[in-house]
Amino acid sequence: MPHSQQGQSGGESAIMDVLIVGAGLSGIGAARHLQMHCPQTHWCILEAREAIGGTWDLFKYPGIRSDSDMYTLGYAFKPWVDHKSIADGKTIRQYIQETADENGITQHIKHGHAVTQASWSTADACWTVTANKSQVSEPVIFKARFLYFCCGYYSYKNGHQPDFPGHASFQGKWVHPQFWPDHLNYADQKVVVIGSGATAVTLVPEMAKTAAHVTMLQRSPTYVIARPGEDTMSLWLQKYFPAKLAYQITRTKNVVMGMLTYQLARRRPEFVKRYLVKMAARQLRSDQTAQHFSPKYKPWDERLCVVPDGDLFRQIRHGKASVVTDTIQSILPNGIQLSSGKTLEADIIVSATGLSLNILGDIQIQVDGLPFKASEQMAYRGMWLSGLPNAIMTFGYTNASWTLKADLTALYTCRLLNYMNKHGYKKAIPLKDPSIQEADYLSFTSGYVQRARNVLPKQGTKAPWQLNQNYLKDILLIKYGRLNDGVMKFS
Repeated sequence: MPHSQQGQSGGESAIMDVLIVGAGLSGIGAARHLQMHCPQTHWCILEAREAIGGTWDLFKYPGIRSDSDMYTLGYAFKPWVDHKSIADGKTIRQYIQETADENGITQHIKHGHAVTQASWSTADACWTVTANKSQVSEPVIFKARFLYFCCGYYSYKNGHQPDFPGHASFQGKWVHPQFWPDHLNYADQKVVVIGSGATAVTLVPEMAKTAAHVTMLQRSPTYVIARPGEDTMSLWLQKYFPAKLAYQITRTKNVVMGMLTYQLARRRPEFVKRYLVKMAARQLRSDQTAQHFSPKYKPWDERLCVVPDGDLFRQIRHGKASVVTDTIQSILPNGIQLSSGKTLEADIIVSATGLSLNILGDIQIQVDGLPFKASEQMAYRGMWLSGLPNAIMTFGYTNASWTLKADLTALYTCRLLNYMNKHGYKKAIPLKDPSIQEADYLSFTSGYVQRARNVLPKQGTKAPWQLNQNYLKDILLIKYGRLNDGVMKFS
């Protein structure tokens, strides 16, 4: 790949070395890694929205926050110095914006550019990318030698909304968290939040502060664990050590603790389940209410929900919120009729029913004139799809912070680009061994994952086609493993 000056964004006619799709947490991190490790690479970022932040700019619902600690959700290269360990969405977006501003990335983001198509030509060793530009009728064309997908794993256009019987009859306000209306007044209102995932356990305690009452209606229980909102060890370290060292120590500690607890949950699920339910009962001061937090599935068959300082439990304990485990028979003009025969009155219904997953930003892709379907491919190290030349994707961990895998993916990309430059290669593509058996890309039983089985790619039963949910293992394989491993083909 030819070199050019660092950070030069160029015009639409220029052929870039790397085109990053998405200016969220992953995209800004990818750009920073390119600056640090491939300083001569010519790159820019295309972002459909008018602001940096991705997820943290899209979601505006009350209480929006991370469900991972910020010492691991933060970048490896930029210490998290805020006192909150579980941070609110606004603060996270500011952290991403600050990273972009500090490193001269902001001016190389093309906002309002929604990528719709990408076509690879082997003859030209180049991608032709089509984007719809805000307030411009004609599409904009870009050319790049390498595509770097940092567009997440769910649709920004559509959330998951079940078709509840009687939905149209409801006379109150119906809200989906992904499209939260500005200035929604829920003070002194009766609110029912449908769902029990990360969004629901965030919304309920925040809305309960001013609502008349908030009911979390769940079809089945979820594991919920209280964690301190601040990391006291980190705050102590920051007093006596340089910020970067304090951050790295805390980050390492949290990574190791997360991995140990995950392994314990998988090896001794009944023990961990009893512990989690017992902790919920202690927070609620009620064994009976704690049964609403005792799922039938094993810990980490679905993602655990974290509530900072036990805020959800506290609101339930104080009577401002409650949990009901039941199914919906129909929606009524003034509430919800449950299958048990009970009725929940509601002025506002919040349908926290999940995301609609996608892959590669729903971009229509062609390789040498043939349509490319991600669902028919196998994922190489969880960050590249078989049969797709010069294109990498960021897809974070499900059992740990997204950014841990995003950082490793960026380091691998930089290693690969430098390797290709050194050896004069123009094309890299992972070729699947047809003898390798396929498995689901994600092993989660969560509804949003199961609904997307026909959308997501597959993983294999052997390396390097396995999706490791193990950060330390991935460090060895991705950061230090061989690039020319016999599976990745260079030409």
